[in-house]
Amino acid sequence: MSSDRRKFIKQLGGTIMLTSASLSSLAAQEDHERRLLQAQKRYSANDKIRIATIGMGIMGFNDTRAALTCPGVELVGVCDLYQGRLQRAKEVHGSNIFTTNNYHEILDRKDIDAVIIATSDNWHSTIANAAMRKGKAVYSEKPMVHYLNEGLGEIATQRETKAVFQVGSQRVSSIAFQKAKELYQAGAIGQINSIEASFNRQNSLGAWQYTIPLDAGPQTVDWAAFQAHEKIKRPYDSNRFFRWRNYREYGTGVAGDLFVHLLTGIHFITNSKGPDKIYAIGGTYYWKDGRNVPDVMTAVIEYPATKEHPAFQANLRVNFIRGEGERSSTKIIGSEGVIDLQDDQGFTIHKSKMPAAPGIGGWDSLDTFPQAMQKQLMDNYNAKYPAADQRAPNLPDVTYHSPEGYNSSNDHFANFMDSIRTGKPVVEDAVFGFRAAAPALACNESYFHNKVIHWDAEKMMVVGK
Repeated sequence: MSSDRRKFIKQLGGTIMLTSASLSSLAAQEDHERRLLQAQKRYSANDKIRIATIGMGIMGFNDTRAALTCPGVELVGVCDLYQGRLQRAKEVHGSNIFTTNNYHEILDRKDIDAVIIATSDNWHSTIANAAMRKGKAVYSEKPMVHYLNEGLGEIATQRETKAVFQVGSQRVSSIAFQKAKELYQAGAIGQINSIEASFNRQNSLGAWQYTIPLDAGPQTVDWAAFQAHEKIKRPYDSNRFFRWRNYREYGTGVAGDLFVHLLTGIHFITNSKGPDKIYAIGGTYYWKDGRNVPDVMTAVIEYPATKEHPAFQANLRVNFIRGEGERSSTKIIGSEGVIDLQDDQGFTIHKSKMPAAPGIGGWDSLDTFPQAMQKQLMDNYNAKYPAADQRAPNLPDVTYHSPEGYNSSNDHFANFMDSIRTGKPVVEDAVFGFRAAAPALACNESYFHNKVIHWDAEKMMVVGK
């Protein structure tokens, strides 16, 4: 085990858990030591995994960095349609790596075992299908598809080729979400009835107004390849290339970028296969920069009762100009408590249980009755319910923190590499990934067509009108 890993484990006891009669810091420490040791797969000198990244934008560079934290992983090549990013990749990862603007050249190489797909959303499925048919393991950034009708085909390709395929929505590998799931499944908040989840931002970069390089233009960008899917061939546009998230033609808006993270965590914790009704509203209220996707969106999503969970409602929100600053959370609300998750950094369970007695007096009709009747009602109530049953139990909060510096993306890639080496199932396969992505993409369908989307989560398809 590396010295950094030992230090990390040594810190766990003091940094992860804060208080509660129901949890102990020692149990948490042992639990996470076990997880970390499992992730620290021992490998031989001949057991290298050689990877390439297709799409070296923000996520491409970050995913590559996370993948290289895994023991025995080597970067062989990268692909991007902007020449400057290929140059930067050599500066960061060495001049010997292979660079190209044609992803087929990556897939044709025999010395590449796995690819990371971090392109604009409209290329995810095309490249993933081609990579699996070339025998590559695939790590596909979320959402795994651009349109709903691509999902079942990609699942079929994975099943046919038996390729290792993992979707890059890292909450399923987060130790905080794993612990929240354990407590939820153990009944820590009673019966779930609703979820409130949001991502809020208040800055230009958070609203996807990314920096554009000084040499941007047709001479440095393979514009024809970028828009090869598009029926309408537009003249070169730096905003559409470097800020593609702002455009439906290449991205999936706030729903595909951020709702999918929220839904991944929700489905992971509740074991849900998905909702049956989706409705979304929103608009472009502030960032009037030519984008054709909303900067504010709210969705109401209904989950029917299944063998995995009771019926509940999820309310998802994204606001790119929220005046209180950047903040996000997922609140899983039950009959006896609320799990309040803050990204991957931890969560607090606020407990509140109703008293056994139904209550009388206060904001009640009791005071509107004749005084003698009030006394008789109170006497009857006190005789039926002991004083202890008339008080709400005093239940302390449970607070859980991930270790300082913890990064769930690193664990997500460690799980992916373990699957390549051992053949064990990935933590987020094509079915799970599509079931999380589909309701998010259905939010776009609902928003743009102003209608409720009816979804069959078992069959993974739109139903009805």
